[in-house]
Amino acid sequence: MFLQQLINGLTLGSTYALVAIGYSLIFSVLELINFANGAMYMLGGYVTLMVYLALKGHFLISFFISILVVGFVGFSIDRFSLQPLRKKKSPRMAALISTIGIGTIIENSIMLFFGSETKSFPNKFDFGKFEIGNAIVSWTQVIILITSIFLMVVICLVVYKTKIGKAMRATAQNVDASRLMGIDVEKVISITFIISAFLATIAGTLVSMYYQNVDINMGFQVGMKTFAAAVLGGVGVLHGAMFGGITIGILESLGASYISSGYRDAIAFAIMILVLLFKPSGLFGKNQTTKL
Repeated sequence: MFLQQLINGLTLGSTYALVAIGYSLIFSVLELINFANGAMYMLGGYVTLMVYLALKGHFLISFFISILVVGFVGFSIDRFSLQPLRKKKSPRMAALISTIGIGTIIENSIMLFFGSETKSFPNKFDFGKFEIGNAIVSWTQVIILITSIFLMVVICLVVYKTKIGKAMRATAQNVDASRLMGIDVEKVISITFIISAFLATIAGTLVSMYYQNVDINMGFQVGMKTFAAAVLGGVGVLHGAMFGGITIGILESLGASYISSGYRDAIAFAIMILVLLFKPSGLFGKNQTTKL
């Protein structure tokens, strides 16, 4: 049973890691927690389903269109909501509250158009199952895990090996100095929001396919869990977000199996509270001193 739950936890944890990376990327650049990230995750699943039904099939095309649509939504959140606040030099709390409001708008819009009932979602990657020891592994789990790991590697390469990644890291260190060096800071921030939306969409669609349904509450639940994952690894630390997401997924599956499934959602928050109590900067974060 342990091996089975470990595999289940790795599968879910890898998708949590993708969403947590989005949290960390935006926080590292703006020092802002984007609480609309969970809503983007849910929106990705619903848009994929909507396009799939409209096209009467063609899952991969629907998936690709969903990534583009939600990516545009992510860009719009920054361009039309947060960028004006930055130009007015509004306090960070105003931007944080804005992301909460945007997430609520997205969730209620989905409820308005689709209703609050759980919708069936097609699993086009159901190629059967195989056994590893006493554990049963589906090819859907394998595809989700490989896709998530591939995307994590790609994001690391983008952040640490490309010009735009260097601009993102420079902006994260010092916005004013980055502007003086000729970096288009607003463009960098917009790209960061688009990448975060891409990752949330992919994770939301993969998990919807895994469970074969989409639900109006999935965004809030995963948003809080992945925020806990980002806190565990250290908000703003890329590899910390990956570690935190996978750890939360594994502990959640093990807790649901050995303790009670009723405590599944509580485990992530319990971990977050413990980390905040004993190491507020996260496992991979560093304490920073703010000079006045």
